[in-house]
Amino acid sequence: MELSIVIPAYNEEKRLGSSLKKLLEFIKKYKKIKRYEVIIVDDGSKDNTLNVIPKNKNISVLKNEINRGKGYSTKKGVLNSKYNLILFMDSDLATPMEELDKLYKYIENGHDIAIASRSLKESRMIITQPKYRQFAGKTFPLLVRMFSSLKFRDTQCGFKLMRAEPGKRIFSKVTIERFAFDVEMLYIAKKLKYKAVEVPVTWIDQRGSKVNILKDSFRMLIDLFKIRMNDLTGRYN
Repeated sequence: MELSIVIPAYNEEKRLGSSLKKLLEFIKKYKKIKRYEVIIVDDGSKDNTLNVIPKNKNISVLKNEINRGKGYSTKKGVLNSKYNLILFMDSDLATPMEELDKLYKYIENGHDIAIASRSLKESRMIITQPKYRQFAGKTFPLLVRMFSSLKFRDTQCGFKLMRAEPGKRIFSKVTIERFAFDVEMLYIAKKLKYKAVEVPVTWIDQRGSKVNILKDSFRMLIDLFKIRMNDLTGRYN
């Protein structure tokens, strides 16, 4: 496996350093990874996020001068990656790195994209989210199905593995800059007839989510409309 790992980060000085330490320790033990790079996309952080990133020849940093959003930052990292597999993941390691092997088996068996899911019967939630976030997490997939016809139970889990060629083709068409970019990515993948699969994983809630339930939920709803309009105007062809 030659793997590019893309991590968008915004004001993550409290978590990113320890997460990268765990990530590098995992890579040393996981013998399937022959070559790798870690691309940190700093999304205009106002804290000391950049200062907690360890000096390592395999870690590079891309910086947004202002806060643009998780979707914009992930797209930037994906399009600047160099290896044949791309994993984009959250900086809090809510999905442990050990779950990578579950996704990789599906890529080996012919899928183009494997996405981690917290919502399948076989998924394990070790520490759950607060009730209000659980409610939002159950409501949004219903809206996704209504507006996009995607059948995934969980589009928003921040741990997705893809082959580089389809991944870069898909992300070159992504327009959503904030949290609904996952839906757009999967919608484009379906439009382009790439093979995607939802994989149950172990997930551990980490406090400190950057998602504002009220403001971002409304924005994500607007973005679902935008995805439909993009499709109608031929943006994804």
